[in-house]
Formats: sequence, structure tokens, C-alpha cells
Amino acid sequence: MHGLGQTARDWRAVMDRIPALEMKCPELSSLAEDGAVYSDLLAGLERRCAELPAPFCLCGLSLGAMLALDYAVRHGERVASLILIGAQVRVPTRLVDFQNLVFRCMPKRAFASMGLSKDGAIRLTRSMRSLDFSAKLGGIACPAAVVCGERDRANRGAAEELQRLLPNAELRIIPGAGHEVNRDAPEALAALLNEKMA
Repeated sequence: MHGLGQTARDWRAVMDRIPALEMKCPELSSLAEDGAVYSDLLAGLERRCAELPAPFCLCGLSLGAMLALDYAVRHGERVASLILIGAQVRVPTRLVDFQNLVFRCMPKRAFASMGLSKDGAIRLTRSMRSLDFSAKLGGIACPAAVVCGERDRANRGAAEELQRLLPNAELRIIPGAGHEVNRDAPEALAALLNEKMA
């Protein structure tokens, strides 16, 4: 699953490199209507995953990783493995507040490619301020690859904390990549997905 500011198209370079795997990359905007809050996206993901034969692997970047992690907390028996890129154990409220300040300064047309309105993006990020998975991660039994781009210094500490708190996790640092590993290093990410999902 993609993150906020991306679409499913941003995963095409990764998916094209592993055609043997059956992969689905939903548009997050298709999980709930514009103006949705985080809980609406999670409910949409739960409905979408209920249609899939279990167990399955979940992979997500940033917001997509948070949704994957939350789904695994709630429905761990359905998840075979997790690949979490740029995920947080708890949402850094100062970062969300700064992101919303930036969003307020951006023109409305800049949000069209996200499938969200400007107000919808601000409402969504505001609804995530209280997310904190730290007390629940010990219950996730499936294998997890916690992925962080080498240049993604903002998320490195969270990646290391996730690796410590998840019982069956390994940390993978992707050389030369920033936060958007799917865009920065599609070959390396495809190789990791092929290894973890095959």
C-alpha cells in the first residue's frame, strides 16, 4: 500500500519486476470517501482484506505501513508476513502538525494526484495524531521485514524501535534510498518482496 502523497502507480516499477507474484496495490482513496479519517481507511482495508484468501502478506509505505501494522494487530491470524517501510510505532505529533501546516500552504490543485482534497488530507493526518502501537506489537507473531531507506534519517529510529518490539522482525536498510523506497530503489525493494512473499 502506498503512502500519503503517492498513488498505486508509484508501485508500478516494483510490481513490474516481480510479475510471478500475485500482488494488489489498492488506491488508499478507494478504501474510503474523501474526507475520511484514519479509522475509515482501516475499515476499508478490513473489508478489502476480507475478500482475500488468508494468509496473505501485507506491504506498506508510511501511511500504508501504518494501516498494514494496524491490520496485523487486529487480524494477525490472517497475515503471513509484513513488509513495513517508513512505519512508525507511534505517530510523531509534531511531524503531523508540521505536515498539516505545509498542507495548508499548498494550493488545492496539488492534492488532486493524491485522490484527496486539501481538507481531506488535513483531516486524515489530524485523525492519526493519537496512533500508538507500542503496547500491541508483542502480539504480532508473523515474520516482519522493517524497511528503511539509508537516507531516511527521520524514520530510522522508528524502524529500529519497530524491529525491537516486533517478536519476529528483521531490519533492512536499503542503500541509497530515502523515505520513498519504492521510487528510489525499486529493484532492491522488488528483490526483498520476492524473498519475503514467495
